Amino acid sequence: MANSMRSLVFFLVAAVGEISGCYAFWIWLRLGKSILWLIPGLIALIIFASALTRVDASYAGRTYAAYGGIYILSSIFWLWLAEGVKPDRWDLLGATICLVGAVVIMFAPHRTTF
Repeated sequence: MANSMRSLVFFLVAAVGEISGCYAFWIWLRLGKSILWLIPGLIALIIFASALTRVDASYAGRTYAAYGGIYILSSIFWLWLAEGVKPDRWDLLGATICLVGAVVIMFAPHRTTF
C-alpha cells in the first residue's frame, strides 16, 4: 500500500508539472504573452518527467498509460480551478472512465514475460 500511495503522489506531481508546463507554452503561444513564460514552463516539464520516472512500476509504457487517467482528472481540475470553467457531467464521466482504466492498468496481475 505504501508503494501505491507513493506512486499516486508522483503521478499527481507529474500531472501538476505537465499541465502547468504546457499551460506556460499556451500562455506564450495562444495568449501572446512574453517568451519568458517558457522558463517556468520548461522547469515544470522537467519536474513532470522526473516525477513520472519515480512511479513504482516495472515498465515505462504501463506507467505512462496509467498516468493518462491521473492526467485527465488533473486537467479537469485545472479547467475548473485555473480557467474558471466548471466541469460538466460529461467531463466527470470521462475522467471516471479513464481513472478506472488507470487502476486496471496499474494493479491488474500482469504477466511478466511474453
